[in-house]
Amino acid sequence: MSRLPRWVGGAGAGLTRLARRLEERSAEAEGAPEGAAAGAGGAPEPLGAADSVRTSLPIRSGSADGRGGADGSGHPGGAGSFGHAGSAGVGMPGRPGEPQAAGSASAAGDHVPPPPGYAPAVPARPDPVAAVPWGVRVAAEVGWRLLILAGTLWVLMRVISAVRLVVLSFVVGLLITALLQPTVAWLKRRGVPRGLATAMTFISGFVVMGLVGWFVVWQVTDNLDDLSGQVQQGIKDLKHWLLTSPFHVTETQINNIADNLSTAIGANTKDITSAGIEGVQVILEVLTGILLAMFSTLFLLYDGPRIWGWLLKLFPAAAREGVAGAGPRAWATLTAYVRGTVIVALIDAIFIGIGLFFLKVPLAVPLAVFIFLFAFVPLVGAVVSGALAVVVALVTKDVFTALMVLIVVLAVQQIEGHVLQPFILGRAVRVHPLAVVLSVVAGSLVAGIGGAVVAVPLVAVTNTVVGYLRAYTRDKALAAAPPDGPPPPAEPTG
Repeated sequence: MSRLPRWVGGAGAGLTRLARRLEERSAEAEGAPEGAAAGAGGAPEPLGAADSVRTSLPIRSGSADGRGGADGSGHPGGAGSFGHAGSAGVGMPGRPGEPQAAGSASAAGDHVPPPPGYAPAVPARPDPVAAVPWGVRVAAEVGWRLLILAGTLWVLMRVISAVRLVVLSFVVGLLITALLQPTVAWLKRRGVPRGLATAMTFISGFVVMGLVGWFVVWQVTDNLDDLSGQVQQGIKDLKHWLLTSPFHVTETQINNIADNLSTAIGANTKDITSAGIEGVQVILEVLTGILLAMFSTLFLLYDGPRIWGWLLKLFPAAAREGVAGAGPRAWATLTAYVRGTVIVALIDAIFIGIGLFFLKVPLAVPLAVFIFLFAFVPLVGAVVSGALAVVVALVTKDVFTALMVLIVVLAVQQIEGHVLQPFILGRAVRVHPLAVVLSVVAGSLVAGIGGAVVAVPLVAVTNTVVGYLRAYTRDKALAAAPPDGPPPPAEPTG
């Protein structure tokens, strides 16, 4: 019995040391990650002598010194009591099969574990711009730029259509200036002052054009009575030819055609009257356009260089040098086009007029003047003027004379197209026939006959300006490139 108190005292001291050890490990578990209390291999630490004594004793609900739990209530679960794993707030970390400490669990809650190894890798979504194919992106870039250009061109055409009288008058004045300006320059080189040279050229030029118009009107009115009689006789001859021709046309069919024409004229009297009123309005517009063209020509002849200098100031400084070089070349192209067209039209009028005179076709001189004026409308003007001469010959003379007139017109036009135009106009103002047809049709749709007249010279000037600016940009790039650098790509020819 003397050894029992000694053994109980030793067991109490061991339990006290074990409680301190558990408190130290709990504190270490609260400040370390989960599983840090275990060793490197996860094996539990070896037990001391007191631990082996504790494991050999039965679990008690109280402590060795007779107190209850850590809170003094006598219930198990305190810091210094032993109980089941679920009743004790603190487990024994480092031992397999036992739950971790509460502090370790709270520290592990802040750490996001990585995904498990069996989870599939989800790729990031690509950029929407990178997902569009390269060809589609290029087409979209080109497309919206073309839409902007088309919209700008549409607005410009609408503006020109709204003020087409002013625009056409200025363009006609520009064409007349291109025709008369070499005369002003020649007079200035001979010592004539600029104002006097401009006045002399302006007055003489418009006097000549006025005399030509008066001559045409005089010839038509003077031969109107003879022309009406010849037309009636020509209609009778045409009727007789149709009756005796192999087409088997009867007199009843011819009379029906004549009656239908008379009925159509009588039924459309109001339309003819309104057309006459519109003709009066057209005459007023033509007179207004002539006055505007005259004023434009006068000021362009007198003050053309200063007007060009003012226009240059409207361009950005970076592009001003290129535009300044393109302007004189565009003016040279316009001057060459107008002078060449006048010469070609004059040759056509003279030779076709001579043919009409020898074939004894009435109104040969007025028809020659009409051929001269219609020559300023490429392709279409030649067809219209030639058809007019053939119809007059058919109505006033006979079918043979009309065929001879057609042969003369076609021969002169073939010589003009293949010999005169390439020789007189030169390659600088040559425009492809497809461009000529498209420009004439577009000009007539926008501004009528005046648009058809000015369409081709504008296309020729635009072609010259674009070609010069392209060459200027290439030369500037060559001058700015280093001497040992690669040469820039050559521009396509043609």
